[in-house]
Amino acid sequence: MKITLYYFKIPFWRAEVTRLSLYIGNIPFEDYRIEGEDYDKFKKTGELPNKKIAPFKQLPVIDVDGKIFAQTGAIARFCGKLSGLYPKNDDYKAALIDQIIEGAQDINYLVTLSGRDKDAEKKKVARDILATRHLPKWFQFLEDLLKQNTKSVYFVESDLTIADLAIWRLLGWLKSGMLDGIPTTILDNYQNLNALREEIYKNPKVIKWMDEVYGKII
Repeated sequence: MKITLYYFKIPFWRAEVTRLSLYIGNIPFEDYRIEGEDYDKFKKTGELPNKKIAPFKQLPVIDVDGKIFAQTGAIARFCGKLSGLYPKNDDYKAALIDQIIEGAQDINYLVTLSGRDKDAEKKKVARDILATRHLPKWFQFLEDLLKQNTKSVYFVESDLTIADLAIWRLLGWLKSGMLDGIPTTILDNYQNLNALREEIYKNPKVIKWMDEVYGKII
C-alpha cells in the first residue's frame, strides 16, 4: 500500500493526528508538505501535486494507491485502523473516539470564527469571549470525559487512540501563544487534560517523531 498525505508545512492537529498515527503504527507513508509553487497552484485551483483535484479544494487529503479522499476525521479513522489506534470491530469504542474527533472540529471552528473579523477591536472582543467562555466550556467537557475513563489517562479505555493525538496537538496549538488573545495559561486548571498531554509527550515514538521532523519538542 502506497500512502501520501498532503498538508501544509505546519504541525497542525488536522494533519498531525494522521502523521503520528501512521508513524506510531510503523506504516510507511510520504508526508508531502505543500509549499511554494505547489501551494500557489493548490490555493487557486485545488490541484494537488499528484495532478488530482482535492474533493473540497482544502487539506488534508490522502492518496492511497492512487485513490484520494479528504476530511480530517475520515483520514484519521482510516489511518487509525491501519495502525491499531482506531477499532475495526468495536462500534461503541469507535463512537467514543469519534465524539472526541468531532469535538476537536467544533473547537477548531470556534477559533476560526473568532479570528475572521478584520476590525482589530472586534477581533479582540471575539478572542476574549473565546478565551473566557467558549474554550473553558469545551475544555470542561473534555475534562469530564477523561474523568469518566477510570482505566487510564486517555479518553477511551486503556490505550492511546487517534482521539488522544488529536486533542493533544489541538491543545498544544491553543496554548502555544500563537493565537492573539489566547493566554498560554489557558489549560492550567484542567488536571486531566494536562495529564493526557504529559503522557503523550512521554511516548517514545512521539518523541522520536518530533526530534526527526521538527528538531524540537513542540
